Amino acid sequence: MHIEFRHLRSIKAIHQAGGLARAADQLNITQSALSHQIKGLEDQAGVELFIRKSKPMKLSAAGLRLLRLAEQVLPQIESMQAEFSALRDGNTGRMHIAIECHACFEWLFPVLEGFRRNWPDVDVDIRPGLAFDALPALQKEEVDLVVSSDPEVIPGVEFIELFDYAPVFVASALHPLAKKPFIEAADFADQTLITYPVEKSRLDIFSQLLTPAGVEPQAIRQVELTAVILLLVASNRGVSVLPDWVVREVKYSSDYVTRPLTKDGVTRSLYAAIRSEDRDKPYMQELIRLAKVEARKLQMQ
Repeated sequence: MHIEFRHLRSIKAIHQAGGLARAADQLNITQSALSHQIKGLEDQAGVELFIRKSKPMKLSAAGLRLLRLAEQVLPQIESMQAEFSALRDGNTGRMHIAIECHACFEWLFPVLEGFRRNWPDVDVDIRPGLAFDALPALQKEEVDLVVSSDPEVIPGVEFIELFDYAPVFVASALHPLAKKPFIEAADFADQTLITYPVEKSRLDIFSQLLTPAGVEPQAIRQVELTAVILLLVASNRGVSVLPDWVVREVKYSSDYVTRPLTKDGVTRSLYAAIRSEDRDKPYMQELIRLAKVEARKLQMQ
């Protein structure tokens, strides 16, 4: 027996309308077409679905079973159609984000809070991109956006610039290097460098300064939280290099000093990597807009 969604809709409409004429009007088909449809379904089933001599028309025992099926299935189909419509219109979807920038958690949370209020039907999740290859995961549609400072040429992927930042040297105000106007690669050779638990190649201090100069710090201490890094630096247990927007409050503390890396300073950019096909989705555009707005707030503080 071949049952189509239109059959279930017809059974439900006749039951609710009590006759073929009114049901045909509801379904926007002719009474003849509806009668032919029901007759064909009865021929397949080998049983009558309606007691035709009754007024209004009543379902037979077999028809009632089909009605129960219609009442179960049709709401699910309507719900699915509504979801697909919302997907087409860009009102719902998935926003799984991978972060290659360890310090970016503190910047991203206010962005996501605003996004959540405006787009409650978008499923949001965050995955630390440091634990896996985030950009290949983006290509495989395992994540939808990657926050990264290292743009690459990848087919089907776009890197949208969010904001510029400067990695800066941070030390205790009592540290000997605090007297210098700027910090050079050689200054790290006898220092304990406190970093996030990240591969060297993903840390600005190594990729932009130490590795090109062939310099290694005396020791490296890895710490998960920015607040703990700053606590250790204030206690003169080592020095660190952090994005300028992370240490904005440190500039006004007598416990710390911040200094540029090299005489001219170092400037980096943070990007949102997305699949090209997702760029025009309204909620993707909104997240990127909020990210830029929050970045401007950080830079103004």
